[in-house]
Amino acid sequence: MNTYKADLHIHTLLSPCGSLEMSPANIVEAAMAAGLDIIGIADHNSTKQAPLVKKLAAEKGLFVLCGAEVNTSEEVHCLTFFESTEQLADFQSYLDKHLVYVKNKPELFGEQVVVDEDEMIVEEVMPLLINALDVGLSTVEHEVRRLKGLLIPAHIDRMHNGLLGQLGIMPQGFTPDAFELSARAAYNDWKNSGRLPEHATFIRSSDAHRPENIGDGFTLFTMEKPSFDEIKKALARHKGRNVSIL
Repeated sequence: MNTYKADLHIHTLLSPCGSLEMSPANIVEAAMAAGLDIIGIADHNSTKQAPLVKKLAAEKGLFVLCGAEVNTSEEVHCLTFFESTEQLADFQSYLDKHLVYVKNKPELFGEQVVVDEDEMIVEEVMPLLINALDVGLSTVEHEVRRLKGLLIPAHIDRMHNGLLGQLGIMPQGFTPDAFELSARAAYNDWKNSGRLPEHATFIRSSDAHRPENIGDGFTLFTMEKPSFDEIKKALARHKGRNVSIL
């Protein structure tokens, strides 16, 4: 087994709250500088910029999980990741169908653009991506499972958009792959809180919106190699694989 340093919650310039400095090339450069082996690209309710980050990262030996940070109808944020380009495209269609349409106002919320390798804008996304979907947590979980993806409630320590902050309790029958803590959340307090399953897996991420914050929060994965399947097994602590946070 080997140990890999991962930050699974990074926004690109596509997210309206993401800095325009968060281009695919800049993200890869900052991740390498932070000593990361694995990153997760999770823009708000969109997967469209993730594939280019993955392509550029592969050239540097950096592994990328592609997905989105979904905002359910309960206003709960969840990280979702998928293995194949086909699954990712399928989930993007799902997001396009269920995002409640409100036109973005860049002067209020920020730009929502997709860029190419030369950092030229190829698309401006019109619906406000930080809006909620018209489907709830259980429905999103069902779709992620149908596509054999990963589902991780984001920054559960936050009152706003965190699982427990929004719902008050752990929903019955909800079985995510892990729970994410913010960069400075107290792990032991949450592990021993009694509010989550006894053997819950925790990760820590940066939720970076600027290059200098990439790697501020990270998780150590013990597994054979960086791959979607190995990450999934590590989150499940399968046959000696594990995750740990400081």
